[in-house]
Amino acid sequence: MSTSSVPGPSHSGPVAERSAVFADRHIGPDAGGLDTLLRVLGQPDLDALEKAAVPAAVRNDRPLELPEAASEAATLTELRAIAARNRPAVSMIGLGYHDTITPGVIQRNVLESPAWYTAYTPYQPEISQGRLEALLNFQTAVTDLTGLDIANASMLDEGTAAAEAMTLIKRTARSKSSRFVVDADTLPQTLAVLRTRAEPVGIELVVADLSNGLESLPVGDFFGLLLSYPGASGAVRDHRQVIAAAHEREAKVVVATDLLALTLLTPPGEVGADVAVGSAQRFGVPLGFGGPHAGFIAVRSELQRQLPGRLVGVSKDSHGTTAFRLALQTREQHIRREKATSNICTAQVLLAVMASMYAVYHGPDGLKRIAERVRKHALWLASTLQHGGIAVEHELFFDTVRAAVPGRAREVVAAARERGIHLWADGDHVQISISEATTGEHLAAVVESFGLQAGFAAYAPLMPQWAERTSEYLTHPVFHAHRSETSMLRYLRRLSDSDLALDRTMIPLGSCTMKLNATTEMAAVTWPEFAGLHPFAPIEDAAGYLELIDQLSSWLCEVTGYAAVSLQPNAGSQGELAGLLAIRGYHRSRGDEGRTVCLIPASAHGTNAASAVMAGMSVVVVKTATTGDIDMADLRAKVEQHADRLAAIMITYPSTHGVFEETVTELSDLVHAAGGQVYVDGANLNALVGVGRPGVFGGDVSHLNLHKTFCIPHGGGGPGVGPVAVAAHLAPFLPNHPMVAQAGPETGIGAIAAAPFGSASILPISWAYIRMMGPDGLRRATLTAIASANYIARRLQEHYPVLYTGAGGYVAHECILDLRPITAATGVTVDDVAKRLADYGFHAPTMSFPVAGTLMVEPTESEDVAEIDRFIDAMIAIKGEIDRVAAGEWDVADSPLRGAPHTAAELAADWERPYSRTEAVFPAGVSPAHKYFPPVGRIDGAYGDRNLMCSCPSPEAYA
Repeated sequence: MSTSSVPGPSHSGPVAERSAVFADRHIGPDAGGLDTLLRVLGQPDLDALEKAAVPAAVRNDRPLELPEAASEAATLTELRAIAARNRPAVSMIGLGYHDTITPGVIQRNVLESPAWYTAYTPYQPEISQGRLEALLNFQTAVTDLTGLDIANASMLDEGTAAAEAMTLIKRTARSKSSRFVVDADTLPQTLAVLRTRAEPVGIELVVADLSNGLESLPVGDFFGLLLSYPGASGAVRDHRQVIAAAHEREAKVVVATDLLALTLLTPPGEVGADVAVGSAQRFGVPLGFGGPHAGFIAVRSELQRQLPGRLVGVSKDSHGTTAFRLALQTREQHIRREKATSNICTAQVLLAVMASMYAVYHGPDGLKRIAERVRKHALWLASTLQHGGIAVEHELFFDTVRAAVPGRAREVVAAARERGIHLWADGDHVQISISEATTGEHLAAVVESFGLQAGFAAYAPLMPQWAERTSEYLTHPVFHAHRSETSMLRYLRRLSDSDLALDRTMIPLGSCTMKLNATTEMAAVTWPEFAGLHPFAPIEDAAGYLELIDQLSSWLCEVTGYAAVSLQPNAGSQGELAGLLAIRGYHRSRGDEGRTVCLIPASAHGTNAASAVMAGMSVVVVKTATTGDIDMADLRAKVEQHADRLAAIMITYPSTHGVFEETVTELSDLVHAAGGQVYVDGANLNALVGVGRPGVFGGDVSHLNLHKTFCIPHGGGGPGVGPVAVAAHLAPFLPNHPMVAQAGPETGIGAIAAAPFGSASILPISWAYIRMMGPDGLRRATLTAIASANYIARRLQEHYPVLYTGAGGYVAHECILDLRPITAATGVTVDDVAKRLADYGFHAPTMSFPVAGTLMVEPTESEDVAEIDRFIDAMIAIKGEIDRVAAGEWDVADSPLRGAPHTAAELAADWERPYSRTEAVFPAGVSPAHKYFPPVGRIDGAYGDRNLMCSCPSPEAYA
């Protein structure tokens, strides 16, 4: 029976009848719609399309050995049983992760709102003003609290933020030393990530106990210094002299800090720090067993153009109105091939939005009240313990009390666990970290765990003058305007209404796979059993997480054909780095330290080259043939030239050009014969699941994008999860973690992310997707995605040439539309088409990647034929407008294409254009009843880069 003739899985029985429902709801085209697609493609069914489009060497005829699909209700029941095996307790472990109270208005209207979690990275700023404003609030809050000049729009976590800060100051420091000094009182997970990132790029990490200040500084030169304030032990130390001494040696200083503490403590910028890093997790983002959380990095103004990641800036639109955009956008990833410095390309936007709204909701006074309550609780606990004869190690602290109990630490921690509280044992010490969720009852239980009785205790002395913050923060009106829930709710609604996300329209982005993020998949994210667990909680209290992680890992191995997987990388870029470090570790274990060359096709994702450089490899670019495939003659020559030094090749399959290349097995054989490894970038795995397995057709390692293929939503540009899957010989070199042995092999490459299992709290999304789709549903989704992409390519071919196709004229799951001849003939650019699509109510496809002057379109499997046709009709209508420019009816500068996007405000203004208001805002197929109006006109990016402003503008700017 053909795949297209059955609505769901081909097996029989009551489970089959029940399980067909979800796949049918996830996959957009119904039976009639699928017939429409296949008829245009001249194929009788999906099986026939697979044979026509996918090379025989890639196809995998063995069905996936996965559990048969479960219904949505059954899946939630299974997840409930798994969640019940977790035992979240009152978390007082600290170490960079804290219990927090998420305001309900933020949980319901940001974290659980598809208007926010289905949004894409705001590369099209005119239709992203809401999330850009929220991120600007985040940047402003971080800048204010750290006392530095500029902050970016978030990092992946605190550990990777510290690693990015290390390499940033290596690039900019005057010192030629390769040494980076790290205070021993640094979070252990941060230190682990620093170790992983430093060694491959030749940085020598020097860990020094700086508790005695200047006396502890190592002799000799160093280019940078990382201090913690407060420290991992809770200590708050006066770092001013150490920072001054580092500056005298021409080194720059990074301070890892805590935003809540900085409402009371003198900020890093005021004590001389050049860079500040940390996590915004305790600003309303659940623990989630370690993530996702928004890291941050802030710098002095002289470092702003070296700042990694995304930076939101203030600019103006075509009407002079204040508008937001990503500033310095082309340098977002710091990707310059062999000169690359960073592969950061996924932020944590959804979590940064939550943290920014937490600051908006509470304002400076509310945040200070929370911080003062935390500190008073910590002081009370310290005094009570001291009154009971227990020594408290530090005199000055914010939220963490470190108590000495020789020989009894584990006993105290066990006693607290019996009372429902998680503490941290460190040798002969117990650390107790206070959060906004800590109550008097919790404190009494902690005291009892030490064998004492809770009672009256005097508070410790006031904070010393050098430590007490006197400068203002969060002075912008946005942090004072929304004290009532009514006002906050309406603010969030106004921002989300400004944006186009997947809840409104198809987002046809090539290479980014914007598909359905089903409600049932999302349901478990906020369950307290998943959301309320600390990543360093006793491992026996995380039995449910371990079960889910083990199951999901085994399913991903089955899908890819690899032997082992690590879920720790919390972005695709980090999965890339982990995979390349695994290859590096493998070669070094065999004595092949000289294998350092990484071949990368010219068409590759920009992060590929950056990841290779960060893994200590040299990039050699392989040419692209005129067909868009890898130039095999050039590949053979490069393999021969570098045979003795060849470490790996990185390819994307299907290719970045959206084509199933016929030569992938030949390529793999060539590289393997020369002793190299084959890295298959998993960005396009949505064209392979159930059809082909990279670990079978030639790959040794792949990273996967769970936020693409496996339904974790993009959230405006993060969260992401980028697991790395490897063949058996590379399994010993997967990431591990110093705090949790179960996170990876002892022989592993070290920590890639701060948390042992990365962004663990969103793994139930992908687990639920696979569980509800089953093997047949997954395969059908893949083939439907291929069918939809080919349908678009065929229908648009006569209007916009499709740049590359594979054998038989088929593309994979995406196609590239070539606008360069149109631009040459008419002056209409890809920017014009992208902005005009907003007037039709669509997000633009991917612009000018991987080929400048083109649009890359990916419909995914979850868009139905009506929506696909609506997009096609809009593109054809836009081509009709281009034809009017070509015919001389409109000058391109005065056309609706160049005037796009058109705002509602323009309709009320004087209209002196050669096209009508109706043509501007209600073009063909756009219903006035459902019209989306972009809030701003086309934004002047050059103005924003020349006049860099990356914090909230004054209210007068909106006048």
